[in-house]
Amino acid sequence: MAEGDGVIYNEFKRALLAGEIDLSGDSTGHTIKVALLTAYTPNIDTHLHWADVSAKEISGTGYTTKGATLGSKTVTLSSGSDRGVFDGANVTWTGLNAGTPSHAVMFDDTHASDSLIAYWIVTTPSNGGDYTLQWHTDGIILLT
Repeated sequence: MAEGDGVIYNEFKRALLAGEIDLSGDSTGHTIKVALLTAYTPNIDTHLHWADVSAKEISGTGYTTKGATLGSKTVTLSSGSDRGVFDGANVTWTGLNAGTPSHAVMFDDTHASDSLIAYWIVTTPSNGGDYTLQWHTDGIILLT
């Protein structure tokens, strides 16, 4: 249900290049979460951490505070297309009834600061059924 490309927060770019965030799916990889927000106005320059956006988190049946953990994380190299790819399993909330989220936000839940990674606009209302964020077939984040 992510309607379009994600937008990466600027602080994530710095933290990734500084080696502070590990997206890999191995035992050293960080816990990456995806949360749903409502009435959120993104700012990729000043929103750095979960605390900067947490007041906008949805609540309701089928939703847990701080969202869902991203499963099946992978980091790969596609040498044919000269891309680094970060990917993971689609995220599903079962029986979600929490109104209409405005954004999905991905963040690193490993450190106390909970660094924001990226956000996507979502406009599909929840109705008590399964609510799935389906990532692009090319991956969640592509570095070219």
